[in-house]
Amino acid sequence: MKWMTTTATALIATLAFAGAASAAGELNIYNWGDYTSPELIKKFEQQFDVKVTVTDYDSNDTALAKVRAGGHGFDIVVPSANYVPIWVKEGLLVEARPDQMENFKNVDPRWIDVAWDPGRHYTVPWQWGLTGIGVNTSVYKGDINTSAIFLDPPAELAGKINVAPEMNDVLFATIKYFGGDWCTMDKDVLRKTRDKLVEAKAKWLAMDYSVTEKLPAGDYSAVYYWNGAIMRSRAKNADIKFGYPKEGFPFFMDSVAILKDAKNPENAKLFMNFIMDPENAAMISAFAKYANGIKGSEKFLPADMQTAPELVVPTEFEAAGEFLIACDPEVQQLYSKIWTEVQK
Repeated sequence: MKWMTTTATALIATLAFAGAASAAGELNIYNWGDYTSPELIKKFEQQFDVKVTVTDYDSNDTALAKVRAGGHGFDIVVPSANYVPIWVKEGLLVEARPDQMENFKNVDPRWIDVAWDPGRHYTVPWQWGLTGIGVNTSVYKGDINTSAIFLDPPAELAGKINVAPEMNDVLFATIKYFGGDWCTMDKDVLRKTRDKLVEAKAKWLAMDYSVTEKLPAGDYSAVYYWNGAIMRSRAKNADIKFGYPKEGFPFFMDSVAILKDAKNPENAKLFMNFIMDPENAAMISAFAKYANGIKGSEKFLPADMQTAPELVVPTEFEAAGEFLIACDPEVQQLYSKIWTEVQK
């Protein structure tokens, strides 16, 4: 590193202060519920003198419909990987070029040239994880490493199950349960998938997002849900255990993007760069208990996240995991029809 003169250092400090001062204003974030660290938001507000408002949504489809309708007032959205291409294709996002931002150097190389945003011209990593099984082992002591927990529930769990109300995650696991491939159009597999979900739903108690409260409290005895939420549940109830569906389970990544009609695009860019700082990325993960995709964040994470059974995939189940990608429109239409029938 080159030595800097006192004058040069003072000039840089002055410019940095001016940049922070000019950032004063607002930032409106539209994100998944219970997914944003209050500590992170407080730090950003204090550092840049920006008032942040976070509004929750409950699914990718909800977020997309709200923004499509216009008049939303949001600057930032956090779509999942399989939805990012839809947002880009419909012209809903700014090509913010986070790959040219100062902190982009901290992004783990595996998350740069991604299929949904090659080279990261639109998005930066927020968190990533997988969808699996959470079971209260004081209620059920059998094998939990299977999607049968929610598709063919054992008697102990029937009527006590919650399933994430996210179409692609549920269809993925069910299609894999019947030996199919994601994005398949095989009529036999899809018929079995539809019939099984309609049958199984009668044995579920709910399809909602209240897992971190209701699973440890005993309101649910089993869930098909996201690993971070199940880890948070285990912190409240040691009987909660995590299972990896051996038939197949989906990985996901949610990423921060700036909306085309954002009222505060410069503050949104500041936030993008801010969350690519390792210490800040660790704050995101420490709150919601998912991995973040930023190199160097590990040293700032709580020790229990390094070895958590919900976050460290056992070798025997690694091959069962597959990244949830966007299917072709005609496939997605078929899946939407199945989902509509399941929700009746």
